[in-house]
Amino acid sequence: MPDEVDDEFYQRADEFIDLANEHARTAKRENVSASFMYSSSRFNAWLSATGFSSGDEMRNAKQARIDHFVEQYRMMLEENMNSYIENFNDYMKPNA
Repeated sequence: MPDEVDDEFYQRADEFIDLANEHARTAKRENVSASFMYSSSRFNAWLSATGFSSGDEMRNAKQARIDHFVEQYRMMLEENMNSYIENFNDYMKPNA
């Protein structure tokens, strides 16, 4: 997770998750996940591009940017996997 998150960080995340859940009603969850990851990668590529003045400049920083995003994703995924492990029954079997 980023070092600093704004007040709307979790609200935006929940809205993205709600949209993914809505799509999962009519599509395979795995396909929704793939679309979700693709859109995130596309947005992050655009975000990275906004910080450069040329394709060559971006190319030179490409690996560092990829490493940054992969590291952030890994940290977030580990945090959420741990949360599901620790709260499995509450999250996955709430009425049990």
